Amino acid sequence: MVGEEGAFVLGWDEVLTEEELSVTLKVLCMSEEEFKEYKEQDGWEDDSEEEESSTLPNAALTRLKPPCKKLLYDSVLLTLESYGSDLKAEQDLLKKEVYEKLSHREQQALHVRYGQKRILHQVLELLQ
Repeated sequence: MVGEEGAFVLGWDEVLTEEELSVTLKVLCMSEEEFKEYKEQDGWEDDSEEEESSTLPNAALTRLKPPCKKLLYDSVLLTLESYGSDLKAEQDLLKKEVYEKLSHREQQALHVRYGQKRILHQVLELLQ
């Protein structure tokens, strides 16, 4: 359902793996009965009324059903916990006197981690 890496791609403005996220949340939030029906039908038929876009605006996450919001919220929390430090620690490393002591590679990695954490915190805010 999610692909080989088991990850969704979240950006500043949108979910870039909208279809995977949507299907995964629907399946994981199904009752046992709904899941049996889903399996018997080999999934859902393509809905011609659905938008052809492969992205989902982050603001649309606020409209998810409560069980899906909770599942996604908890998943984001788990992802944040998998980092060795929190957002505040990254902000402290970005201070000039500390940042300048890092190698170029460490600086780049810091920017990536910091950006990822900011996006995840933004998603948490939307899901609350």
